[in-house]
Amino acid sequence: MNVMIYDKLPEEAQKIRETVFMKEQGFCEEFDEVDEYARHLVLYDGTIPIATCRFFRKESCGDYTVGRIAVVKAYRGKKIGAFLLKEVETVIRNSGGKGIRLHAQYSAREFYRKQGYDGYGEIDLDENCPHIWMRKDLAEG
Repeated sequence: MNVMIYDKLPEEAQKIRETVFMKEQGFCEEFDEVDEYARHLVLYDGTIPIATCRFFRKESCGDYTVGRIAVVKAYRGKKIGAFLLKEVETVIRNSGGKGIRLHAQYSAREFYRKQGYDGYGEIDLDENCPHIWMRKDLAEG
């Protein structure tokens, strides 16, 4: 697996997100102003882009926010999502980050719990899909 980090939304990440979130899950508002300032991580199997996420530092609290975590269908169930999270956590830790927040689809909360994330706050809707905020303290691993 190869990992690349981009300062601008790369075409590979855009295509993965269009496929996973828009075509498969029916989201309409996938791309936003966050894409302009977030960094984007793309995971490749050789030269094939297979997963992506974006991340940025939240100045108000000092934590980083990770989002738009997506794995192409053919690679699901192969621990690629966990690998992607570990990669972005390492990048954030090496950048001085102490904690990560993410806005998880409620149906995926157990996956994130297994990766060390704890839910907080109320369940809310993003395009009628239940989500919950989750956090991980990077000092704990």
